Amino acid sequence: MESELAIEVIEACWNAPPQVKALCTTRAGGTSHSPYDSLNLATHVGDEVSAVMRNRELLCNGLNLPSEPAWLEQTHSTRVVNLVHASNRLADAAIAGKPGTVAAVMTADCLPILLCNRSGDEIAAIHAGWRGLSDGIIEATVFGMQSSPDQMLAWIGPAIGQQYFEVGDEVRDIYVTQNNDAQNHFSANRPGHWLCDLGGLAADTLTRAGVTEINRSDLCSYRDESLFFSYRRNATTGRMVSLIWIEGQA
Repeated sequence: MESELAIEVIEACWNAPPQVKALCTTRAGGTSHSPYDSLNLATHVGDEVSAVMRNRELLCNGLNLPSEPAWLEQTHSTRVVNLVHASNRLADAAIAGKPGTVAAVMTADCLPILLCNRSGDEIAAIHAGWRGLSDGIIEATVFGMQSSPDQMLAWIGPAIGQQYFEVGDEVRDIYVTQNNDAQNHFSANRPGHWLCDLGGLAADTLTRAGVTEINRSDLCSYRDESLFFSYRRNATTGRMVSLIWIEGQA
């Protein structure tokens, strides 16, 4: 659902403990100009840095965040950092257990996946494109947490929907070779190409890792241009951010 803030956000719909806050921004409510209009939160996409910094300020103030989000330098890797211990932010997932620490991942079609445990004292944020997902970013994060997977909840945020995400035989082959059931998440399109349900692949991966409660937003970044940035739709574009934190002081 949308918040009543000046900036518009999508709140995670899941059964997380009340002290765990989780959401994804939309493209609305910022200061960036086209094609980054308007709440672009990424500094690496060609937008004016001053506009991005202003947008980040609006984000922190508008959401009354307990601290500045821990911005990652994402590279479609399987590297996971613990935000309590690591200063190196070259990673595609982050784990935190300290109240007030805000884990964050940026997306514009890739999957943002947020995790917490049932006691609400450990959280994580994952950036998962098709390559990171197939390489094991979800497993690296789940098994890198202190909590048992069967005590975790997951929320899969807005990402590109299956009807807009076309991949070649080579991508499908990677997944099907790893797990034959993955073929259920590919629908034949034109010769040699398939429509891929990235969210479905992620949900299956989480289940195999032992996560017992998985929620999907099923919002499509490609289809809804008024709400979301999409790299597949507009190669030069901004990024949303998905945030998760435990209430309290950093």
